[in-house]
Amino acid sequence: MNIEIRNAAEHDVPSIVGLMRDFAKYEKLADYCEITEVRLAAAMFGDEGFVEGMVALEGLEPVGYALFYPSFASFRGERGFYLEDIYVDGRHRGSGVGQRMLRRIAQTAKFRGFERIDFQVLDWNTTAIDFYKKLGAICNPDESHFKFSDEAFALLAA
Repeated sequence: MNIEIRNAAEHDVPSIVGLMRDFAKYEKLADYCEITEVRLAAAMFGDEGFVEGMVALEGLEPVGYALFYPSFASFRGERGFYLEDIYVDGRHRGSGVGQRMLRRIAQTAKFRGFERIDFQVLDWNTTAIDFYKKLGAICNPDESHFKFSDEAFALLAA
């Protein structure tokens, strides 16, 4: 199995969106997956684009992707990436593709003078949790994920 990992290009957007839908199904969040190719392309490649990505390909077939963007940890004064998504299709999990993508993201971060990668994992996804812990990631159980979205965001922004 020869897997190429490279930075995402605009022509990869349809494949990434397809993999995102697969990821949403895997995480039991398909009902919330509203991404479109237009919105992802704007976030990645538009004038105000800030999201970066990588794709993993077996030949011409996309088998994985990662999306990330710059972040800042205020108390520690550290710059880094927030890893929004990393996904490898079921046929290629356990083959090292995810680890190779993470290493490449970490190398990119280091090259830019960044010092960390932050991310979230659903608490039931013990396979992913074990994978990240094996690579040295630590979990802060004192934090809870909150968000303002939909009506709450609209009310706050009014």
